[in-house]
Amino acid sequence: MFTLTTRPSLHHLPSSLPRVLLPIVATKRLLSYTAKTSHIPITTPINTRKPFFATPSSPFPNSNLQKRSLHLAPPFLLDHYTPRYLQLSEIDAAKKRSQAYAHLAKCNLCPRKCGVNRFEKTGWCLIGEKAKVNVIAPHFGEEPCIQGHHGSGSVFFSMCNLRCVFCQNHDISHQRNGMDLTPEELGDWYMKLQEVGNVHNINLVTPEHVVPQVALSILHARSQGLRIPIIYNTSSYDSLESLALLDGLVDIYLPDFKVWEPSTSKRLLKADDYAATARESIKAMHAQVGDLCFTGDGIAKSGVLVRHLVMPGLEEEGAKIMRWLAEEVSRDVFVNIMEQYRPSAHVGKVQNKRKTHGGEEEAEGDKKEERRYAEINRAVKGEEVESVRKAAEKAGLWRFCDPPRHDGFNI
Repeated sequence: MFTLTTRPSLHHLPSSLPRVLLPIVATKRLLSYTAKTSHIPITTPINTRKPFFATPSSPFPNSNLQKRSLHLAPPFLLDHYTPRYLQLSEIDAAKKRSQAYAHLAKCNLCPRKCGVNRFEKTGWCLIGEKAKVNVIAPHFGEEPCIQGHHGSGSVFFSMCNLRCVFCQNHDISHQRNGMDLTPEELGDWYMKLQEVGNVHNINLVTPEHVVPQVALSILHARSQGLRIPIIYNTSSYDSLESLALLDGLVDIYLPDFKVWEPSTSKRLLKADDYAATARESIKAMHAQVGDLCFTGDGIAKSGVLVRHLVMPGLEEEGAKIMRWLAEEVSRDVFVNIMEQYRPSAHVGKVQNKRKTHGGEEEAEGDKKEERRYAEINRAVKGEEVESVRKAAEKAGLWRFCDPPRHDGFNI
């Protein structure tokens, strides 16, 4: 942030000066003005400066505007943006198609590496050749820079390669509900979202287990006239092979880094290698697209936006995630520290009655009713969220998804 000071007028030079000296005096005043305002970084693009306009009470521009603050971050502003998939050559696009079919024939899309032939049967994710889609619609529940004014064109895929006991989208990610779509049909839906919904982007939600279908659908939509950015909205439980297939097709990566400790991920996510995989995946994502960048309308176009859902009693793990992001990824990474956790899915359910040594079930009054995953069976506290935020700031992170302190988007 910096301050622009209005330039002193050069039209009020002493009339008594000889005309030949006027240019010399004007030059001296310009040099004096430059020296006073030399705190303005010369690296700031001139097109980020907004012009001053006359107001009804002030017919002359700049007459009562001495200074103003700019809330823009020039290094992360783009004059215009062309989606990465539009920059692929036809040869590279053909290679992507071939690789996608190879992945389906021997699945290695996530660290579970089932190795099954998805054309014939399903693996851990229970999804075969076609993607199963639960919801396709403009979505207004994302970050302001993602949803904008017209919404994000979200495609919610059914099932997942994780089994989070607290899943906030349990009815979608843990159940095989929805319609089976070929890559071509999926790509046609992208076009409907663009042309009819007028959305800012295509937001692929929980797509880790259908990456080949996603890659093929993007290439199909490209041939049909798709021209908006692609968002890969992931749990971060991706394989490097999967991310390599997406390189050149995805513009924005939206990874969710959930927990840090293997013991926690084993109990709550059913994947003890989650944190190690997430670290590897997020580094690969950042290497592809870099830090989050925007166009002047405040809509994100390219880069990585990391989410972290603060959970009850796990604020120390959140702090470790923030420190890792700052030290190993980038201090300029855009972070959304989320506080909307609620007990869901299997959390808080009554545990089944246990049988005694004699083979008889315990009576209801014999044992106190116990709830599953009781340690996270509550809402997150404000001080827990604040603890993670302070840890992030202490680590050097500064780009957060906060309400802007000015009119417009926070970019």
